[in-house]
Amino acid sequence: MTTKTSLDDDALALHAQGRPGKLEISATKPLTTQRDLSLAYSPGVAAPCLRIHADPATAYDYTAKGNIVAVISNGTAVLGLGDLGALASKPVMEGKAVLFKRFADVDGFDLEVDTRDVDEFVNCVRFLGPSFGGINLEDIKAPDCFVIEARLRELLDIPVFHDDQHGTAIIAAAGLINALELTGRSIGDTRLVLNGAGAAAIASVELFKSLGVPAQNIILCDSKGVVYQGRTEGMNQWKAAHAVDTPHRTLADAVKGADVFIGLSVKGAMTQEMVKSMADKPIIFALANPDPEIAPDEVRAVRRDAIIATGRSDYPNQINNVLGFPYIFRGALDVRARTINEAMKLAAAHALARLARQDVPDEVDSAYSGRRLRYGPEYIIPVPFDPRLIEEVPLAVAQAAMESGVARKPITDVAAYRQSLRRRLDPTADKLQLIFDKVASSDTRVVFAEGEEERTIRAAIAFRAQGYGTPILIGREERVRETMARIGLPEATVAELEIHNARLSRHNERYIDFVYGRLQRQGLLQRDVARMVNQGRNIFAACMVAHGDADAMVTGLTRNFTTCFEEITRVIDPAPEHVPFGLSMLTVRGGTVLIADTTVHERPDPDLLVDIALQAAAKARALGHEPRLAFVSSSNFGQPMREFTQRIRDAVTIMDARAQAGGVDFEYDGEMTAEVALDYALMKRLYPFARLSGPANLLIMPALNAANIGAKMIQKLAGASLIGPLLCGLEKPAQVVQMGATVNEIVTAAALAAYDVIAQKR
Repeated sequence: MTTKTSLDDDALALHAQGRPGKLEISATKPLTTQRDLSLAYSPGVAAPCLRIHADPATAYDYTAKGNIVAVISNGTAVLGLGDLGALASKPVMEGKAVLFKRFADVDGFDLEVDTRDVDEFVNCVRFLGPSFGGINLEDIKAPDCFVIEARLRELLDIPVFHDDQHGTAIIAAAGLINALELTGRSIGDTRLVLNGAGAAAIASVELFKSLGVPAQNIILCDSKGVVYQGRTEGMNQWKAAHAVDTPHRTLADAVKGADVFIGLSVKGAMTQEMVKSMADKPIIFALANPDPEIAPDEVRAVRRDAIIATGRSDYPNQINNVLGFPYIFRGALDVRARTINEAMKLAAAHALARLARQDVPDEVDSAYSGRRLRYGPEYIIPVPFDPRLIEEVPLAVAQAAMESGVARKPITDVAAYRQSLRRRLDPTADKLQLIFDKVASSDTRVVFAEGEEERTIRAAIAFRAQGYGTPILIGREERVRETMARIGLPEATVAELEIHNARLSRHNERYIDFVYGRLQRQGLLQRDVARMVNQGRNIFAACMVAHGDADAMVTGLTRNFTTCFEEITRVIDPAPEHVPFGLSMLTVRGGTVLIADTTVHERPDPDLLVDIALQAAAKARALGHEPRLAFVSSSNFGQPMREFTQRIRDAVTIMDARAQAGGVDFEYDGEMTAEVALDYALMKRLYPFARLSGPANLLIMPALNAANIGAKMIQKLAGASLIGPLLCGLEKPAQVVQMGATVNEIVTAAALAAYDVIAQKR
């Protein structure tokens, strides 16, 4: 277990290493030539200045204003550390900006305002308002934060949001929605006690009331006890607004028989005796940081029926603000909202609650040490690394902004907006969306060969749910159903899936005769073939595809590519005049690069390299990319000459002959090194005769080792998104995923196999 000392040392090292801090500014436009500078700055920059002067709204068109949020604090309430001052709050504000970028592609700029005077702070921020699309207030003590936020919302026409208040309230509200559902409670009858009366607590009470909890059913407590009508000690206008008529005077009195306890106070405020006094199936959100009001194991010791949430990541059900503020601002910025109102906060809470009730992607399980997350008492709220958050929450917030009348740029195409959200964190999404749309309009039958595996089953369900076609699982039906029951799938879902047992299939005799006819002269007896068909799920799945009993197949989760490829090609031949090969698609913010052959041919000769190049170019077009192909080598146009590079030069010569005969309709060149192929400025400076009109986006590699290693290095070092390797060139569509693939990767491979079916029918 990590100690606080070691954690502190690691944190200090991280902040100090390399370039100190966590942020830098990166230009979004090229600034490499004098003309670039003249356009980006003087004299060209005068044009957008004049346009904005004439129409201030165009600042959103010509500057980054629409994607910038100021993260502003005076350091009077830094985390749980108290008043550290403006300068000492800077690491937290930088961290907040990093979270904005990481989770929602919002550019956060931290500003630390060195004043504790409310008027000075408000004036400072109001005069900086034109610089930003939104203001995120952070770590400001109560009650100053209430005054500051209210005044800035009146003075500015951009969203102003104090995350310490509303962020916690929104995430807690989402968890409360699901906890009430799981315990069978009606929100209108729920009795709720909230301990703590600071910024987050007051905002939470207000949002819970908006959610539907009756005002008389909420008791607010602070360090002096219950906030009741008529109390004078330690009161202010914000507490008084939530005072109730009650005989209770202490927290212990208030929680007796209560359904819900929300703690936004201090460690130890809640005791086991108090927990025991609560109603059946109590809901306990102990959110004090770094230590909750009561630890989950202490609650479990006295109440096994409780649903528990904390603010910590080492317990289930973390109420984490990062689930809210990046996505709330994303939606608000995208519709140029004037403010973030109650409707938008409620929309975010409901979106988070809905998301928790859906099946959890494998990426989430991987981020949390493989812990299987499923909607229930220990999973009532999504976790921060759920990739669906960027899509669901901003859309809900944007729609609420439009419906409540605060949006200045309404969304006209919801589907396109959803895709744009997906592209912000998944750069391959836009390239695949058109393909997936076409797949969704067909009725393709895809065999999932490893049908007893949990991930395969979940992928098959997701494949069908997304409308991509009909999944077919290969496996023993009782094993498949056992796995479905273990992962909590409803009976209706189980009944709808098509399952085939290779050993019991009525098609076995026909499949065995077919495979035996293909392999009988390769040393195999009929009984060997019978065993292969009965027990080999890849063989059986490939037979289904070969005979038209299914349209395509996907496999590879539990076996390596070579084994799967050998089994598939015992049944399915290469397409006429085609060769099988692997094509990897890697996408980073700078663009997409396709690499071949990454899986099949160890050291292709020149003719084979050309065949792969022609097929890869056709596949690139099918995937939405106009190919600019480079034959990659360790030399550039004969320098230096080596025996190994002659193969590549010969391939270019053969390609030239094909081009002269009219058989090539795309750009290509080579041999060239990878840096020349990918750096167009370098290419034109050193080799002005090169035939490409831009950087290569399709690399034909000299050998499998180079291709495979290169693709994996780009993926790891550049953080590229990898699709594939896609298996190309077979007569019938089949895809092999990498061992240990996630559910999403299996679904993507299945959808691409289905797309191959559509392409072959053209």
